[in-house]
Amino acid sequence: MAIRKIRVNGDEILRKKCKEVKEITPSILTLLDDMADTMYDANGVGLAAPQVGVLKRVVVIDIGEGIVELINPVIVEKRGSQVCAEGCLSIPGATAEVDRPEYVKVEALNRNGEKIVVEGTELMAIALCHETDHLDGILYIDKAVGEIEGL
Repeated sequence: MAIRKIRVNGDEILRKKCKEVKEITPSILTLLDDMADTMYDANGVGLAAPQVGVLKRVVVIDIGEGIVELINPVIVEKRGSQVCAEGCLSIPGATAEVDRPEYVKVEALNRNGEKIVVEGTELMAIALCHETDHLDGILYIDKAVGEIEGL
């Protein structure tokens, strides 16, 4: 396990669409482990693979309830609305208000290749949306509903 370099705004990889993971290989498992280490080291609540320079549909999230690893996550349901301040490890020092669903349901694979369903409200819903956006080259500043502070 290792700490990887977090790519920052302006790095073109953050704007690219990630490829689906076709097979869970040892390198994907290492990626998951390294992403978790990197997220914790940076005091983040989520991290997507392109943020560490890998164009794969892989996300890790921990809002304080334990690590959630998602491979090929797809949002299958969302409802409600909440506007909250967001930040991002790839845009250090900046925050902005973003309108996100209050409830989100995601289908994905876990590290064993098993289909899982993750549901979230409040912060977990925000993290699920924020991190899956990264997989399509979308940053939270693209969805800001007001001024972006610190950018």
